[in-house]
Amino acid sequence: MESTLYIKNMVCDRCIKVVRDELAKLGYETQSVNLGEAKIKSKDSPDLSAIREVLTQNGFDLVDNRNLKVIEKIKALIIEKIHHQSSDLGKFNFTKYLSKEIGMNYNQLSSLFSSFAGSTIEKYIIRQKIEKVKELLTYNELTLSEISYMLGYSSVQHLSNQFRQITGLNPSYFKKLKENRRQPLDHLD
Repeated sequence: MESTLYIKNMVCDRCIKVVRDELAKLGYETQSVNLGEAKIKSKDSPDLSAIREVLTQNGFDLVDNRNLKVIEKIKALIIEKIHHQSSDLGKFNFTKYLSKEIGMNYNQLSSLFSSFAGSTIEKYIIRQKIEKVKELLTYNELTLSEISYMLGYSSVQHLSNQFRQITGLNPSYFKKLKENRRQPLDHLD
């Protein structure tokens, strides 16, 4: 029997490893583990309470509600694209990408996301991009112009304005700060 588990708060490759390892400890064979979901094989129906318990101990949560599964899939796709494949965001179209990957009309996705997440998909994308900007500024390897281009901003000024709106700081000032002001990706709304 194959089952797909939808898992909240998976945001990185380490999360994938932890989920895969924990499911293996519970005796489940994983067919695939990606951000936001795991496909497992088992002889019987999976013990969801045991799975939920081990996931919760590791900072994850099992998603049961169909609508919440879609929301988590949207978030996982956005995080994957921005934080793990961000080198090609120049002319990237999230509307088409999300519709294609989830198999739903974007207006439906947008309405569902707004009603359950309390924010729009566009605002979620902006917050994720700003976290990526913070990460790149912290590493100090790229100029603001290069970061702007990489993340698909029309100009450095556009990036700077969004950065200031979200963080209250301009990128140059953020870069000079000694303290780390980054946020965990799973805490962004």
